[in-house]
Amino acid sequence: MTITTPVRWGILATGGIAEKFANDLALVADNELVAVGSRRIEAARDFADRHGATRAHGSYEELVADPDVDVVYVATPHGRHLEDVRLCFAAGKHVLCEKALTLTADDSAALVSEAAERGLFFAEAMWMRTNPNVRRMLEIVRSGDLGDVLQVRAELGFVGRPDVARLWDVALGASSLLDVGIYPLTFAHMVLGEPVRIAAAGVVSDTGVDLSGGATLTYPSGAVASIAWTQVALGDNRAVIAGDRGRIEVPGRFHHADGFTVVRGDDREEVALPVTGRGYSHEIEEVAACLRAGATTSAVLPLDETVSIQRQMDEILQQVDAPASRSGAAR
Repeated sequence: MTITTPVRWGILATGGIAEKFANDLALVADNELVAVGSRRIEAARDFADRHGATRAHGSYEELVADPDVDVVYVATPHGRHLEDVRLCFAAGKHVLCEKALTLTADDSAALVSEAAERGLFFAEAMWMRTNPNVRRMLEIVRSGDLGDVLQVRAELGFVGRPDVARLWDVALGASSLLDVGIYPLTFAHMVLGEPVRIAAAGVVSDTGVDLSGGATLTYPSGAVASIAWTQVALGDNRAVIAGDRGRIEVPGRFHHADGFTVVRGDDREEVALPVTGRGYSHEIEEVAACLRAGATTSAVLPLDETVSIQRQMDEILQQVDAPASRSGAAR
């Protein structure tokens, strides 16, 4: 199905990430929030009133059945994504699903296959990939301006609030790697590609939630990436891309950068491209462009890399021994 204008969005769930997405959706021309769905009609009505949605639905089933919705943004915790995305697909809806796409690579691959079989657009909402500054960094890397890129460092961390269940409840897929570690891991993959070896270590709670971790990844080129993540400490959240002729320094928080510095010897070039809203607007624009073109995948949000990164996370979780976090959660 080719969509013209406006692209009509539905939002599935009404949590914090849905709020941020809806705020940015209002900033993107020729896109509109048509409907929102929640398991509580009161929450859906409140969200709809605040964000100007035409309709509020008291169940996810009602939302995906709405004939005026072109594409659904799935904003539930990642432990629910497999179930919720399949619900959307069964209703014939295109989907942008929050990261991590699912709890395991096999589940993610299954959703990718189902979307292709049904001819529906599907992408992981890895908004970092659509950030104008991040895209410019990759252009510089690919131009050869930094020489051979042989090192990437990136870390991301925060202190999770104890009342946010998705961070601590294994049944919801709680995992600092899936929640924040996915950003430095994706960043390294965008720059260096597929690793040949991963060595990871981390700290796991008594309930099986990985709280903090780090990994070293090596690549066929001889490059090395060092990444770290945590939901129990405040890091500097910076990143560096280093070549043999220069480097890129990205201040915190690197995953939604509003600028960066290119260093060549004693020369420092400051780059700052404008970001609309919080930055979710750029993934909204990308999805809308794909839908209008009749495309079922996005080159900027590539599903093959999404699944590859999920397999890397599977391996890291196995290495850090997070036994309760993946195989049986939220099924």
